[in-house]
Amino acid sequence: MLAFTILKAATAAAPRLGRLALPGKKIIDTPCFIGNTSRGVVPHLSPDNLHAKTSLGGVYLALEDFIEKSPEAVPPIFQTPSLNNASPLTSYCGLPHDILTILGARRTPPVPCAKANTNTAVSILTSVGFRQVDATDYAAAVQRLKPDIAVGLADIMYDKGQISSKRIDKMGDRTGAWTRTLIQYCQDDDGEKGSLPHIFAPILPIESQLQSYYINQLLDDDLKHQVSGFTVYDAESLLHIPQELSALPRLALSEPNGPTKLLLEISLGVDIFTVPFIGTATDAGIALDFEFPPPSQVNGNSPKPLGTDGWLDEHAADTSPLAPSCECYSCRNHHRAFLHHLLSAREMLAWVLLQIHNHRILDQFFAGVRKSIAKDTFEEDKAAFEKYYEPELRDTTGQGPRVRGYQFKSEGRGEPKKNPKAYGRLDDAREKFAEGVLPSPNADAEDLERAGMGSVVL
Repeated sequence: MLAFTILKAATAAAPRLGRLALPGKKIIDTPCFIGNTSRGVVPHLSPDNLHAKTSLGGVYLALEDFIEKSPEAVPPIFQTPSLNNASPLTSYCGLPHDILTILGARRTPPVPCAKANTNTAVSILTSVGFRQVDATDYAAAVQRLKPDIAVGLADIMYDKGQISSKRIDKMGDRTGAWTRTLIQYCQDDDGEKGSLPHIFAPILPIESQLQSYYINQLLDDDLKHQVSGFTVYDAESLLHIPQELSALPRLALSEPNGPTKLLLEISLGVDIFTVPFIGTATDAGIALDFEFPPPSQVNGNSPKPLGTDGWLDEHAADTSPLAPSCECYSCRNHHRAFLHHLLSAREMLAWVLLQIHNHRILDQFFAGVRKSIAKDTFEEDKAAFEKYYEPELRDTTGQGPRVRGYQFKSEGRGEPKKNPKAYGRLDDAREKFAEGVLPSPNADAEDLERAGMGSVVL
């Protein structure tokens, strides 16, 4: 049975301390973050490294990552047996058994779908294109995969601009109906909540009065005791949670662009985050470097950057760790010069080391946040952090690992390609040969060597 204990009580829209416990799983102290996965794994981290080199207590997984064969064929994830008393979801992804699994329908952040949701289904993006998953099919998948926590379906429109009042009315009605469907599937024969999964009801990112009917339904006796927590997509939506249910845990599937935004959402009362910018920083070759509370010494006249760009040539001979105060595996065993070499050589180990390091930085950050809340100095420390550090991560100066996968699907006409053009490079070379910029294709080996092209073969 999932248990959430508030260790330091707080009023509405204020930071709080909590502890999330589930039998057989790691105890999670909140505020905290969980791993954000892609097709069942935390990017750049194998399951053994996830277990040995990080302190993650849970991961978020998306159903749309696994059901590309459905409904024409049974997806492999539904054919996976439970191994060693682990759920099929844990077994299929090869996750440590003590890791908390949270399952939702969509990735975070999601790619906007071309087709709108319907009264009975949510639009998703699988590796073979856009499709819809019915609310009953989602509930059946949750029942079959047995995650520790299931996020209820939410009727949310992504990147659609202004939403009409008529459409907003549908959002609350649909979300309420889908939540009741999920709860019915997760009850045992006596109508009681089973051991798995625990349901986190979504709170929509719209005004309270526009979803009041749905929220009032959560206070009914038949639903009130079936909801184990809440999921928000905008931290300000926490204000819509009824006071009677304020003691339940809160998961944010928002898209903070840095630790400053995280602090703002923590100040509003969020307990658990997915923090997508960790993966963004890792892919960009940035080693995060910030701490909370910030150092007490004066940081000159300009704010300090939130990370170190590993691509910069100034690190080519720098044997200092990725971050001075970090004790992660990467910082204890390697240095900036080695990381710069790996990035320059496009070695995948570079992003493995960065991912390990960046997760440790966030671990230390949230540990500092919890201590600050316990000492009642959070607001002062938050103001000092915002003054000491830059508000957002800087742009990288190098190219990260090749961006590929359906989750990076182009979203509109004229959108620039995510990767540089590779096809046709020989044609470009031949044009340069014809213009005399490069040696002739018929040049001998000595001519090519003098031009620095001894390895080019046409």
